[in-house]
Amino acid sequence: MARSNDSNQGRMTTRRDFLKASTVAASAAVSGSLSLQSKAHAAGRDIIRVGMIGAGGRNTGAAAQALAADPGARLVAICDIFMDRVKSKRDMLKKQKGDQVMVDDDHCFAGFDGYKHVIEASEVVVIANAAKFHPLHSYKAIEAGKHVFVEKPHGIDPAGMKLMRKAAALAKQKGVSLVSGLQSRYHEGYIETVKRLHDGAIGDVVAAEETWLRAPYVIIDRAPGLSELQWQCSTQYHFGWLSGDDVVQTLVHNLDRSRWVMGDKSPVKCHGLGGRSSMTDHIYGNVFDHHSVVYEFDGGVPVYAFCRTTTGCHNQNSSVIIGTKGRANVTRCQIWGENEWRWKGRCNPYQKEHDELFASVRSGKPINNGEYMVDSTMMTVMGQLSCYTGKEVTWKQMLESDFAYAPRPEDCRDDMEPPVKPGPHGRYAVPIPGQTVML
Repeated sequence: MARSNDSNQGRMTTRRDFLKASTVAASAAVSGSLSLQSKAHAAGRDIIRVGMIGAGGRNTGAAAQALAADPGARLVAICDIFMDRVKSKRDMLKKQKGDQVMVDDDHCFAGFDGYKHVIEASEVVVIANAAKFHPLHSYKAIEAGKHVFVEKPHGIDPAGMKLMRKAAALAKQKGVSLVSGLQSRYHEGYIETVKRLHDGAIGDVVAAEETWLRAPYVIIDRAPGLSELQWQCSTQYHFGWLSGDDVVQTLVHNLDRSRWVMGDKSPVKCHGLGGRSSMTDHIYGNVFDHHSVVYEFDGGVPVYAFCRTTTGCHNQNSSVIIGTKGRANVTRCQIWGENEWRWKGRCNPYQKEHDELFASVRSGKPINNGEYMVDSTMMTVMGQLSCYTGKEVTWKQMLESDFAYAPRPEDCRDDMEPPVKPGPHGRYAVPIPGQTVML
């Protein structure tokens, strides 16, 4: 069974160390962050202080890209649920980026409140932790006047998406950048492909098929000594209250591309189905292993969306757009039909989004990806809730709903009990379409 590099098996903190680290980190923040900030400002405007909220694999990559984007960027603070993960990723980045990493022990924070200290110490905040917390952490960073890069998805429920919408509006008001991890919008080949579609290369769009079929996110064994809360946080992609499940986590890239092709309009309604077929052991938490969602846009144009996280099956990632004069695959940057074309360039959109973020900080001309990042994520939440409940869901319902997975992010504490528990056989209950009510 695969083991995650992020899990630090055999070295994860015990429950007592977990709580102790949070207390020590909080007390260190008052004196430590003040001294660090004075040093950074004394160095002049060439230095941009960067903080990481989340120390998993994705945020470690995002932090490395942030440091590569600007020679004056300095990583100054990191937080995560687990202190050992914070320090291991700090040391890894130090080996890669040398003097650009200046995170001392006083700026390593553990626990649910660690984000507050990272925001205090930083000018640019890079967020890639459990998606449940993306709206709250983004809002708090922007409220403090910090620039934000936040990984997808940008929330997991209607309540979170309302807060992320407020965060985007506040970023405009405060004149700070808000950059989305929906990296398709920064891919030069995708940009050119979508431009050609908007110019009529395949005629009128009549349908789209969005597909992402893959094995489950990395599966880890439960390390000895972990509380139930720590265990779920260590494998957060497999628990809906933390990750939002796979339509939200995985299809968000695909559905963002469909909305983009459709002129950044949102669907009128959708209906979905999903469940668990084979990934039922306790290590898969309480998420579904397959989903299908049919979205309907104005004029009756359908988007058929499919995702599956099952081992030993066919894998595919594609965004196929069908028109009256041809078809296109956005992920292949290719068009067939009356106007055949293929883009042959190279682009690293993950790096490009950070390049543009730091350029905006330097120029004083903020970037705000708020509109598409919020509505594209809301589209995935809409589909996920339809799969869970078995009901047709409308865009109007989503905009009016205040549904949130319990507990709300601001109510999460290091010593709380998780909202889901294993059953008699160690397995976790999953939503039941036709019985589960969420809207």
